[in-house]
Amino acid sequence: MLKDIAEKYYIQGYNCAESLTRAGNEYYNLNLDDKALKMTGAFGGGLQVGDICGALSGSACVISSKYIETKAHETDDLKPLMLNFVRAFQAHFSSRLCCQIKAKFFSKEVHCLNTVKATAEILEQVLTEYEKNH
Repeated sequence: MLKDIAEKYYIQGYNCAESLTRAGNEYYNLNLDDKALKMTGAFGGGLQVGDICGALSGSACVISSKYIETKAHETDDLKPLMLNFVRAFQAHFSSRLCCQIKAKFFSKEVHCLNTVKATAEILEQVLTEYEKNH
C-alpha cells in the first residue's frame, strides 16, 4: 500500500512532501530520478512557512507526474482529478494549511507521520477510483 511506502520514507527522515513524492514514484513506477525528487523538498512544512501542506503538495506532484504527458493545459482530467483529491484531503483534515493541520495532527512522538499516512491513503483511494472510471 502507498501509505506503507510513504511511512518508510518519512521514518528515513524525508519530510511530508518528499515522502509522498518518493512513495508515489516507487508505488506507481513513475521513474523520477533523484534530482526530480529533490525538487519537492521545499514543499515540506507548508513551503517551509506553514502554508499549503507538504503532503498535499507532494501528492499533487505524484498526480502531475502520473497523468501529464506534456503540458498540464493539455491534460483534460487533471483539474477534476485534483479537485477530487483536494476535496477529499480537505474533508479529512478540515484544512489545506500545514499550520492548521499540525495544530490538530502533529505529535511529539511521530511528528507528521499520521498526516503522511492519511494523505497517502486518500491519494491512493482517489487514484484507484479515477482509474476504475477511465
